[in-house]
Amino acid sequence: MADNNAPALIGTSGDSLREAFGKALTALAADFPKLVVLDADVAGGTGVHHFRKAHPERLIQFGIAEQNMVAAAGGLAAVGMLPVVTGFACFLERAYEQARLSIGYARRNAKIVASHPGLDVGPDGGSAQALEDIAAFRAIPGMTVISPADPVETALATRAILEFDGPVYMRTGRSPARRLFGDDHVFEIGKGQIVRHGCDVTLVACGVEVARALDAAELLAEGGIEARVVNMPTIKPIDADLLERCARETGAIVTAEDHNIYGGLGSAVAEAVGKRLPCPIEFVGLNDTFGTSGEPDELAEHFQITAPYIAAAARRAIERRKALQ
Repeated sequence: MADNNAPALIGTSGDSLREAFGKALTALAADFPKLVVLDADVAGGTGVHHFRKAHPERLIQFGIAEQNMVAAAGGLAAVGMLPVVTGFACFLERAYEQARLSIGYARRNAKIVASHPGLDVGPDGGSAQALEDIAAFRAIPGMTVISPADPVETALATRAILEFDGPVYMRTGRSPARRLFGDDHVFEIGKGQIVRHGCDVTLVACGVEVARALDAAELLAEGGIEARVVNMPTIKPIDADLLERCARETGAIVTAEDHNIYGGLGSAVAEAVGKRLPCPIEFVGLNDTFGTSGEPDELAEHFQITAPYIAAAARRAIERRKALQ
């Protein structure tokens, strides 16, 4: 379990997740003397410009060569270093083979931290929007997959992945993020948290969708539906015990993610619930399509992953549950 004192440099509530990550990594450098950061010429976009300024001797610049960078991370881990690979999610996908072999297959203690995931990339368009990265990295045996929800959780998750022995893929984010959690927030790899109580339906979300799920719960409450909201920052290994409890107590689940509905959080939840205690599940995410250019909030509305669509999915799940009773 991680030390749940967030590093002092997590920043303000308006920080993006990438900035929170970069500041946390910088603050944690003294606690992890073997830590080295690998950059593919995008330090300004991943938040590790903070680390570069404070610890230039511990940042290795690879240029635009993600495959070499990820392979090198495996080698660095093999000789006892603690490498943190940083880059844009879509660019790190081109190094999937190296992540699979040099880190996953070799069981190296290396971390891959990806900024600019999903629709959060915005105007760069569909070619730059990684909507399948969770699915890809979740499929690598032994790879832990994390998607924190706000700057506080990102800082805590940064410490946790450095303390964790094994390969990790973690998403951050480009846009300013709403602070959802207080200084007493607890993060533990493999655990979800109920962040709003309710008995009628469970909304399970990760990353930027947690804030939208909370907004959806407010919309549902206006109609007399009490929605439980679960923050699920660890997608692999998923918190199957919590999901089983939610399935038993509410009997209907909605998943929400800034990702393709295939292979990501929704699939992980369905796998766990289907094995333990099947119940109606509705999936909010991109419906097997690439993105397009636009501002992140506009794109979220266009692709129907905002609060009203989560609320509508909750109503469908409840109706399906009633039909089974």
